[in-house]
Amino acid sequence: MEISTLATYHCLAFVWYSFVAYSIIHIRTEERPSEVFLYGGQWKYLTVLNLVLQAVFYGVSFLADALRLIKTLRCAKCVISSRDLLFSVLAFPLSTFVCISFWTLYSYNRELVYPKSLDRVIPFWLNHAMHTAVLPLALLEILALPHRYPAKRKGLILLGFVAFLYISWVLWIYSVTGEWVYPLFALFSPPGLAAFFAGSLAIIVSFYNFGEFLNRMIWGQSKF
Repeated sequence: MEISTLATYHCLAFVWYSFVAYSIIHIRTEERPSEVFLYGGQWKYLTVLNLVLQAVFYGVSFLADALRLIKTLRCAKCVISSRDLLFSVLAFPLSTFVCISFWTLYSYNRELVYPKSLDRVIPFWLNHAMHTAVLPLALLEILALPHRYPAKRKGLILLGFVAFLYISWVLWIYSVTGEWVYPLFALFSPPGLAAFFAGSLAIIVSFYNFGEFLNRMIWGQSKF
């Protein structure tokens, strides 16, 4: 794509994700199901955190495009490196995981991840904006331009660290409230839950590798 076209695309994606994140974060307090929005509010849900991440990523991408357009190449290189690291390690793997894991569990038993009470406050379009559109947009980003992936060790350490932070946040919420972020977790014994978290991390790592594979097949790749 031409830089101007990329800038337009990234700007629109940034506005879209900002709007979706704003819409879910600012659900009116009196409309929130009491059994869902407890301690931690919306910030305990991976879906909402992913929306904010995507908004940040596309904001950084638009900034990189703008710097290239005005020929500020030294600053652009630094921003582009941040953009590629965000996309490769977090934006693509998490979007893919959110979409596939959500709809898999939703199809099996929606009450495990998205209680029916949420239908009263979250419109149909917003549900799909959070859980469906994230994957095609991530794939479109791979098709739109090449991204430099970090060395595998570095990428996986960063991804694992972020996963550790989120799992710690989930466990902290349970220790404070006695309620799990997702009802699904209540079905597991402690060893079973540890195995579930380990399996989820393995799936996210596979999505990281899949994104790297697609990027290499379409564009070729150089390492950081």
